[in-house]
Amino acid sequence: MNHFSYHQPGNIQEASAIAESYQYQVKYLAGGTDLVVKLKGDAAGPRAVIDLKGIDELNGTIELHETDLTIGALALLSAIESNPIVIEYFPALVEAVSSIGSVQIRNRATIGGNICNASPAADSLPPLFIYEAKVLIISASGSRTLPINDFILGPGSTALREGEILAALQIPLPTTVQGSSFDRLTRRRGVDLATINICCQVVEGTNTVRFAVGAAAPVPFIVEDPSGILLKANIDPEGATKLINEMMNAAAPIDDVRASKEYRQSMLTELAKRTLARALDQLKR
Repeated sequence: MNHFSYHQPGNIQEASAIAESYQYQVKYLAGGTDLVVKLKGDAAGPRAVIDLKGIDELNGTIELHETDLTIGALALLSAIESNPIVIEYFPALVEAVSSIGSVQIRNRATIGGNICNASPAADSLPPLFIYEAKVLIISASGSRTLPINDFILGPGSTALREGEILAALQIPLPTTVQGSSFDRLTRRRGVDLATINICCQVVEGTNTVRFAVGAAAPVPFIVEDPSGILLKANIDPEGATKLINEMMNAAAPIDDVRASKEYRQSMLTELAKRTLARALDQLKR
């Protein structure tokens, strides 16, 4: 582990001044479940670590508003998975965060940290893409919002500029009945990164089926079928598989220690069928 300075500012202005003093060669600490591991293995790490937990403008609250749900960046994953509002309106997000790490990890890890880590395999991202979440970004000079799909730029890369910090998620409330489901595939049961993950959404009164796919490209991506074919009760299973296969051709999986690209590609179709079935079942309840 390299040597670095540790700071715990009380507000965003102080955090910005500290980051600038180190020429922005800093890392921000929220839960630390990803950062601490990286610090131990990175000989050329940051010059300073800035602990965000004491900043007045940041919090871990989950608040229901008239048109959206706001989740503070410091919200623990365990708080999200047990929150009744999230469970009611965004069940796929609950499924996703419940699959991250162990109970101990989820009691420490934050949603903001999981997003800013920008792993292609991040389980929180497919449902956040499906639910069209926005991120609230703050700095000493002001704030701005971005759609989540514009925030994630690539593996380990986000749209955060120097001095900016992710403050919250803003997820629009559904205006009609919908079904959504998340699933993932790992090498083994227990704590492991996703080999692939996927989220499906169907909305009552529309013909469109949407999938958000992770761990199969540098960033998550969304594919849609507006034909209504996948929603027919008497659809031919082979025809459904063929259509989903065509949708999943947008993926660009890689070979790595977790799986071959061919295995990932074939399993995407299987997970898509599983999540579609569960999303449709929600509409029938």
